[in-house]
Amino acid sequence: MSGPTGPAPFLQACRRQPVAHVPVWFMRQAGRSLPEYRRARGNGSILAAIAEPELAAELTMQPVRRYGVDAAVLFSDIIVPVHAVGFGIDVEPGRGPVVEAPFRSVDDLRRLRPLEPEADVPYVTEAVKLLVAELDPRVPLIGFAGAPFTVASYLIEGGPSRTFARVKSLMHADPGLWSALMDRLADLSGAFLRAQVEAGAAAVQLFDSWAGALSVTDYERFVLPTTRRVLAGVADLGVPAVLFGVGTGELLGAMGGAGAGVVGVDWRVPIDEARRRIGPDVAVQGNLDPAVCLAPWEVVAAEARDVLERAGGAPGHIFNLGHGVLPETDPGVLGALVDLVHAEGRAGVVP
Repeated sequence: MSGPTGPAPFLQACRRQPVAHVPVWFMRQAGRSLPEYRRARGNGSILAAIAEPELAAELTMQPVRRYGVDAAVLFSDIIVPVHAVGFGIDVEPGRGPVVEAPFRSVDDLRRLRPLEPEADVPYVTEAVKLLVAELDPRVPLIGFAGAPFTVASYLIEGGPSRTFARVKSLMHADPGLWSALMDRLADLSGAFLRAQVEAGAAAVQLFDSWAGALSVTDYERFVLPTTRRVLAGVADLGVPAVLFGVGTGELLGAMGGAGAGVVGVDWRVPIDEARRRIGPDVAVQGNLDPAVCLAPWEVVAAEARDVLERAGGAPGHIFNLGHGVLPETDPGVLGALVDLVHAEGRAGVVP
């Protein structure tokens, strides 16, 4: 791709610097809402698609070409590292990650050997290199990993959960085993992030999607130290890091101190209140409700303007949805949303 030169607004906003326009990208911007995605991916396994660097790169590029977003996010999945080391996890269409033999005892720690990126996930680093060669410098590539708690929730529950009962039980009943598991997963997440950055990713996002299932007390005791460890482990690379979770309104203050330069916010807390809870030294990302994008355009525009207005004029706002793009979303709405944010957003915009 070719285009204008100069600083990347996404990276500037991550660092709370003045920007030419409010940057915008969407979680799951590459996905089933795009007809070109459905044609390219077909009905095969998502892990098989990720293992094809050229296909993963193409799927990453599709929303960049269509929407004109300010960042690309690597087409991958949070379970790739644990799958690559042979734990026995797969992605079941329509359900999500499922585990053949869930984590139950100290013996299962042996199934979580260290990740060796060159041997275990060479297809990921190859996809990153392909993308860095193709992307406009003003559209950086975001690499990502699953945070230890969220990955642990799949390993312990055996699949998606509404109650996280087994996870919470292990935390409290055997904190020593819980800590050992989190340390193993922190090593996996950290190695996966480092490999992506060393291959050329310009930023990373740590998805702690299900941390909102926890109380503040449990989050600070059982999760936050390991999250800090993962983020500290990539801090020397000098790239911005985003920490995101769903339903984390009560955790935002703690997340603001985790070591990420940006905290992603879901739609449940207005972004001005989220900024107050997170603190002034961290940028924010979000937070339009993905379901709003299914409404008439007038509604979408009004809700997006409300997010932009609440974000205010201070630097450090990246517009995004409060979670991933829903498969039934009209791509035309997302394209119009990008145009609206670029035209009307004012957080940190140079006059």
